[in-house]
Amino acid sequence: MTARDGIAPPCAVLGSHVLADLAGIDAALLRDAARLESILTDAAQRAGARVIGAHFHHFGGEHGVTGVVLLAESHITIHTWPEHRFAAVDAFMCGAARAADAVDAIATALGAQAQVRQQVARGGAPVSAAALRPRPSA
Repeated sequence: MTARDGIAPPCAVLGSHVLADLAGIDAALLRDAARLESILTDAAQRAGARVIGAHFHHFGGEHGVTGVVLLAESHITIHTWPEHRFAAVDAFMCGAARAADAVDAIATALGAQAQVRQQVARGGAPVSAAALRPRPSA
């Protein structure tokens, strides 16, 4: 593949994206927005990321939490289902930050009894040469 063929060669990997399904977690913890924010923020810092901000929302009563930690290197998100003792975690980080380490720290802090993960290298896909050309200014 060459730019002459209209497709640029794959670029270097720009980041790592980890999706984790975490199960067997204490339901009360999965409803505690403040504690989840602390866990995800700590995990980001342990993984070498710089936290820019965070927003967490508890849906009330016995319901779960959705939250995001915004990073200079991208993000970590969580959505919880206390009634199933389950959390879905998404960590995407670029540069030297380590998404898998962040997910390890989160799973440990949550006391997850089981987990399934998918990890994807981001930025390695071929890009059309036309997409790489600067656009003319209007």
